[in-house]
Amino acid sequence: MIRVVIADDILILRQGLKAILSQDKDIQVTGLASNGKEAYECCEKGVPDVVLMDMRMPKFDGVWGIAAIKKAFPQVKILVLTTFDDQETVDAAIGSGADGYILKEMEDEAVIRSVKMVCAGVQVFGGGVFEGLRRQILGPRGQNVQDPAAAKIPGLTDRERDIMRCVARGMDNREIAGTLFLAEGTVRNNISRLLDKLGLKDRTQMAVFAVKNHMD
Repeated sequence: MIRVVIADDILILRQGLKAILSQDKDIQVTGLASNGKEAYECCEKGVPDVVLMDMRMPKFDGVWGIAAIKKAFPQVKILVLTTFDDQETVDAAIGSGADGYILKEMEDEAVIRSVKMVCAGVQVFGGGVFEGLRRQILGPRGQNVQDPAAAKIPGLTDRERDIMRCVARGMDNREIAGTLFLAEGTVRNNISRLLDKLGLKDRTQMAVFAVKNHMD
């Protein structure tokens, strides 16, 4: 069972998100909060697996909540769910330790899927958010604004390159498996080997690596 705390300053949205997540038998909403501090207090009462966090809330906003929760409960995954996708807000969330960032315009099933992915250790970024991160790495003409010698590509197989392209496009393991006609376990194992081979920490770093090296 995935235990979730929902933090949003609008009551009807908190209740609506609870109703959406409670449709899934694998998810249990254990707390509702109107700001970052209340989300932190919910974690003190019973440590959840995931906190679904809005960014702009009164007094104690999402940045405060993310930083406080990650400091005291580093094992808790934090998925930002907000209406704001400006680069400043995205950077603030990621810089505070958020494990994912999605927008409220997503379909109900996509929100549920994102919660499960973040809980499983997959960093999730909505398409528009990922494109913003991508533009930070590439120049206005799609050229690498980093030193081209900063990342050396070791020998990669065609399959590994295909998988990295899919990761760079924000696909999860199931989507990659369907696209490349592979078993989901095969995708998972290949990604683990790629992270070791490239000396990368997680999928986000792999996506950035792929974009920097024009593999997307």
